Amino acid sequence: MPHETDLINIIAVGLLLAFVFGALANRLRLSPLVGYLAAGIVAGPFTPGFVGDQDLAAQLAEIGVMLLMFGVGLHFSIKDLMAVKWIAIPGALAQTTVATLLGWGLASWMGWSTVHGLVFGFSLATASTVVLLRAMEDRRLLDTNRGRIAVGWLIVEDLLCVVALVLMPVLGEITNPSPGGEVHTFGSIVVSMVLTVMQVSAFVAVMLVVGRRVIPWVLERTAGTGSRELFTLAVLSIALGVAYGSAELFGVSFALGAFFAGLLLNESEFSHKAASDSLPLRDAFAVLFFVSVGMLFDPRILVEQPLHVLATVLIILFGKSAAAYVIVRAFGYPNITALTISASLAQIGEFAFIIAGLGVALGIMNDEAQDLVLAGALITIMLNPLIFVLVDRWQARNEQRGAEQGAPVPTAGPALELDNHAIVIGFGRVGRELVKLLRENDVPVLVIDDSGHHVDRAHAMGIPAIRGNAAADLVLAEAHPENATIAILAIPQPLEAGETMAKLRAINPSLTLLARAHSDGEVQHLLAHGADGVVLAERELAHSLAEMVMATPPYRGANHLPRVASD
Repeated sequence: MPHETDLINIIAVGLLLAFVFGALANRLRLSPLVGYLAAGIVAGPFTPGFVGDQDLAAQLAEIGVMLLMFGVGLHFSIKDLMAVKWIAIPGALAQTTVATLLGWGLASWMGWSTVHGLVFGFSLATASTVVLLRAMEDRRLLDTNRGRIAVGWLIVEDLLCVVALVLMPVLGEITNPSPGGEVHTFGSIVVSMVLTVMQVSAFVAVMLVVGRRVIPWVLERTAGTGSRELFTLAVLSIALGVAYGSAELFGVSFALGAFFAGLLLNESEFSHKAASDSLPLRDAFAVLFFVSVGMLFDPRILVEQPLHVLATVLIILFGKSAAAYVIVRAFGYPNITALTISASLAQIGEFAFIIAGLGVALGIMNDEAQDLVLAGALITIMLNPLIFVLVDRWQARNEQRGAEQGAPVPTAGPALELDNHAIVIGFGRVGRELVKLLRENDVPVLVIDDSGHHVDRAHAMGIPAIRGNAAADLVLAEAHPENATIAILAIPQPLEAGETMAKLRAINPSLTLLARAHSDGEVQHLLAHGADGVVLAERELAHSLAEMVMATPPYRGANHLPRVASD
């Protein structure tokens, strides 16, 4: 019998194309976002072959937006922002204003209205979180002053986008009133703005008063059941449920509701578990979001309007970057800091797509502007690594650098210069307990973990720690495995552990390598990649429990030892 498979088609083909093009982009040392957008272009109506249902793609994109905003709220850090507030807040506000005005100037030159121009300009003002964080992590800059400023700057830009998502529907209603609707005067505009602010304030108040108590309580009770799938379901239900409720009950956007859901979960002691458990689904829908955005892009604009595309790219690469450079230098920071911040912001990404998509939907931005935004994103994301290469080369040639300009900048916390030490990769529950036992036996320990929270925790305990992926060459070099005696991989990811062990073995062939596993297949994989010993977690747990059983009174004593045969 016939079946309607449009939804299955767009998900299956979209994810397949995203994987193929994402892997190709990664192979070319580009951001996977370029591949995801390219996959959308291939699946879109402007290229031959498969054409996905754009209405369904738009709905999938909406879910992707909600989960993206949920992730933004989940990782939002007031502490990080406050640490650099004197530069990040005024800097981001000034740079966003400059970029918006430049975009508006380009729009005016093309004959667009003021409202269209301002929305277009604002969409060019915000950088991609994904691209910025990857560039910082690759260069071990996240824990430096430059990295903290860039992240704080990005947080302010994200908050500005959240505010824009709240106000844009009001702007759309004023600019494009419904047929037969009232003509807006200055007074009616003020009333509309006040009503919107009141709706958002009511939503925020309910979330802070009720949500702050209810959401952690629900998560705590769900975690107490011991069911991982129920906990994951609770996290996703909170994210999407709050987003839906915010739109239905308070008239605010799905995106704002999801952002606040993540923000409140961030305060819970289960926030890290919530982030890790929801990550696969968030990643999947984020990919579909980028694919759906690519489906809207008409590549013909690259040929038909090359000057407009070039002007858009120049605003992103040089306009807002120059503004950021001038602002950072004006605050007294050195050249390398200003150049790093400028390079970080010389691209646009997910928020630009969200703003542009909403602008088109509300009629306050045209399709041509959206195409220019997408073209600008594709080109600047591809060029961003090259810009960082130029900055790196400039830094390498600069012989008289200050303390902040050193390479690499020392990580905050205890000194990393150790000898005959143990490298513990992973500072989760297993890693923390292992480090505790090693230190009790006077073994010098150095920790590697890709979680800033775990690294901060290690520093608080007086343990040298490096933030980053242990499989990265720069991270391993900083841990000095050539001087270590042993490395223990306490992470539960066998593929990452295998790659890391192969690199450790190449650096120091005499290094003893130990790892953990959860199946016989993982044991064989790790041994094949150089492990000297692998602990099968479940087997060791069973042995420990058996020892405890045999130590209890019913089974303890000579009567339960094997009997000796009598003569």
